Amino acid sequence: MSTNPPAAHKHTNRLAQEKSPYLRQHMHNPVDWYPWGEAAFKKARDEGKPILLSIGYSTCHWCHVMERESFEDEKVGEFLKQHFVAIKLDREERPDVDKIYMTAVQAMGQGGGWPLNVFLTPDLKPFYGGTYFPPQPKFGRPSFLQLLGRISELWVEKRKEITESAGQIAEQLKGLGEHEANQDAVLAPAVLTNALKRMTAEYDPRNGGFGRAPKFPRPSQPAFILRAAVRAKDEAAVKAVLHTCERMAAGGMYDQLGGGFARYSVDEKWLVPHFEKMLYDNAQLLHLYLDAHLVSGEARFADVARDIVRYVLRDMTHPEGGFYSAEDADSEGHEGKFACWTKAEVMKVLSAEEFKVAERYFGITEEGNFEDHSHPQPLKKLNVLSIVDPKLSDAEAKLLTAAKAKLFAVQQKRIRPHLDDKVLASWNGLMLGALARAGVVLGDPTYLAAAERNLAFLQSKLWDAKSKTLYHRWRDGERDNVQLLDSHAYLLEGMIHLYEATLEPKHLDFALALESAMTARFYDAANGGFFQSPAGSADLLFRAKEDYDGAEPSGNNVATLALFKLAAITDNKAMRGHAEKTLRLFSERLQRIPQAVPNLLLALDFYLHEPFRVVIASPAKPDAKATAALLRAAHGVYQPNKVVLGNVGAVEPFAKTLPVKDGPLVFLCTGTACQAPTADPAKVKTMLVGKLP
Repeated sequence: MSTNPPAAHKHTNRLAQEKSPYLRQHMHNPVDWYPWGEAAFKKARDEGKPILLSIGYSTCHWCHVMERESFEDEKVGEFLKQHFVAIKLDREERPDVDKIYMTAVQAMGQGGGWPLNVFLTPDLKPFYGGTYFPPQPKFGRPSFLQLLGRISELWVEKRKEITESAGQIAEQLKGLGEHEANQDAVLAPAVLTNALKRMTAEYDPRNGGFGRAPKFPRPSQPAFILRAAVRAKDEAAVKAVLHTCERMAAGGMYDQLGGGFARYSVDEKWLVPHFEKMLYDNAQLLHLYLDAHLVSGEARFADVARDIVRYVLRDMTHPEGGFYSAEDADSEGHEGKFACWTKAEVMKVLSAEEFKVAERYFGITEEGNFEDHSHPQPLKKLNVLSIVDPKLSDAEAKLLTAAKAKLFAVQQKRIRPHLDDKVLASWNGLMLGALARAGVVLGDPTYLAAAERNLAFLQSKLWDAKSKTLYHRWRDGERDNVQLLDSHAYLLEGMIHLYEATLEPKHLDFALALESAMTARFYDAANGGFFQSPAGSADLLFRAKEDYDGAEPSGNNVATLALFKLAAITDNKAMRGHAEKTLRLFSERLQRIPQAVPNLLLALDFYLHEPFRVVIASPAKPDAKATAALLRAAHGVYQPNKVVLGNVGAVEPFAKTLPVKDGPLVFLCTGTACQAPTADPAKVKTMLVGKLP
């Protein structure tokens, strides 16, 4: 082992003082980078320079490419220093800033994606932008340095016109987010029927999934389709979702050795992934595979859910319980190098018998099915492992299990992709809730314990109980000072799942504290809906409201369903009113472009159908084992229009009146009527089966 000190870097900029892994990736660029903040804004104002705002995230493949090609170039760095104020922003730390400028670039007809490079006036108004710019002119596009030169010339020659145009763009952007709630909006079951019809029309019957390549799982869409299809007894639509789940889990987008899903598939077959793994995808997919298991009764979907948990707890968990954000697509500069195998590599690891089975099962060939094009010297003849021939005898299944264990052990000795180890309250909230639900559905208390540890981490690092303030990001011993709707909404959803899985009154209390903070800081009492940022955010052109469920769900849509559920648990009419007003605010989207808002459709479904309240009432000294059995029964049926609650704590008054001497007992209630109570878990399941209200 070498004892020589690491080589000194020629350049170190002020990003070295930041905690964001993405910003720190750029701290040795020759670019005079600033983080997003007043120091950069003041420099631009004082010197009359335009701003280059470059936005990305640490596991973004094309962000790495553009850094290597342009931001590590001395000429680019010097030109930017002379003519611009250069700002780097981590979109995962500030999704509210990213939303504004992504919308601006898309409105300019430049598409969207990351890296996002936007040119701003000193007062933060955008006037031009795009995504990836190449180092040399190609595909009819100028090189990045040529673009910088042209922007600089125009800024000198036509600053007044640019400033006026930027002002107009900013006003148009602000107008896009200004809506009034339509009190006469039709919130009827026909909206759900229309949405189901339009979404299933996009189904790919050959490969599963909805839409064409590249295919993103976007779990909220199949989750809605499944709920609407079960209610409508639409067997074809149910099968479409189950087929999609089966094909995704058979493809290379699913890590056949280590568990967990990559971000998306570049092809229509789910075969070749974009190899980065995101916490938010795996949290939402965990819910989807639990749903698929409950609807179908098939163990294979439960196995995928367990593998997602195995991956997260093994590779994505801080020693104190927080969940990391993402793993990169690249390893040693090559996309997919950590995950892929040549035929020769597999043969070297396995016995002849094991290889024969693995070769057929995974479809391993000499030529491979993937070539890494992300590097000047691409890796060739790589195999992305996918399930090509699943039919195995019992003996072959044992050989495959041994083969997978051997391959996994060897893979773990490879150089791992970069880990983005920041902990985000938002994405942790998604995974906390999914873990809690998995724990009770699959009957594994270790999952619930992991969810409890995660909650303790978040409350310790990111929650200020005195001021009821939830902060967004923690990393390396420090939190930020950012407050966002997504953090509150996602964690609120997670806390409701954790409460329903445990009936711990303290979890309901924390959910109520989060709801109070969220409503106070983000709710628009005049028009309905929730802003992404609190009032008084000086670094924003305006306060945006996000309603699009992309790879990450909309904070508005998650908050709306969470409020409906929390209102049902606590009988809080104000919460229900806020949720209903938000539905009315976005009612046109629900009817006109339902594919854009599947999470809001889930909220509409809950609103339109009186939910079952599964009240597990216990005496003063509850029987923990009996309660756990009833909880598992209540969660062991696909019945999304329900809430599960106890009879103590901040629950609805009616639940507290339910009589119980010996217990626990389950009361299945709608409105003020309850069925005869039972202590039999099997009867609880029977009461819930097939009863979508």
